Amino acid sequence: MTFPYKNSAIFYETFGTGSAIVLLHGFLESSTMWKPLIPQLSEKNFVITLDFPGHGKSGILSETHSMELMAEVVETILQHLQISSATFIGHSMGGYVTLAYAELFSEKVEKIILLNSTPAADSEERKENRNRSIDIVGKVPEAYISMAIGNLFSESSREKFVLEIEALKQEAFLFPVDGILAAIKGMRDRRDRTEVLRNFKKEKYMILAEEDPILPVSEAVKLAEYCGCIVKRIDGGHMSLIENVGAVKDYLLFIG
Repeated sequence: MTFPYKNSAIFYETFGTGSAIVLLHGFLESSTMWKPLIPQLSEKNFVITLDFPGHGKSGILSETHSMELMAEVVETILQHLQISSATFIGHSMGGYVTLAYAELFSEKVEKIILLNSTPAADSEERKENRNRSIDIVGKVPEAYISMAIGNLFSESSREKFVLEIEALKQEAFLFPVDGILAAIKGMRDRRDRTEVLRNFKKEKYMILAEEDPILPVSEAVKLAEYCGCIVKRIDGGHMSLIENVGAVKDYLLFIG
């Protein structure tokens, strides 16, 4: 299904009935990443997935897709579906959007589950890396996509999940270059939302991977503890829904 938003189209899907759960994907991903979880989650819940602007089947909205802009897209879809509150599960960039949404619409958030994500802003070094990425994407987008997706996995996983990594690349090759650039700029410029997470008084969780090459687990655990999150540490790299989907499923059953 598509929903019109600012002269563009946002793709979304719904599954099941019950309490609402919103699944927000990461950078260079789409709503297809959630397929392993949907059968389990939709047994007792109304599950909503969507493609962020410039990703999957959704159009581009701006030169920069800020986390706030993407949170507003989510809210527009929830209003369309007449959803007054929901649990949010955000992977990586989807976690950044979850926290932007929690800042803008805190009363509508029941639980926050950050999967391989953080409330922290980019460091100066990370921002410089984003700027270099912008330059590379503009010149050789397919080379950048291949490198960026491969770097999300732990070293051992790159050999184990060759087919899955290739499938991710083939999907991302279809994303518009301007959409990729807009997301990189949005992540680079995002605000630190550590205090947003810390001040969120309902249930909040962080699922962290021991070999995550993007989000060092020791730093993430300290941040999670400061924010009062319940922490689950699992094996694997940044792509937990591929590298260790069983552990993620088991933990979501625990969370309910």
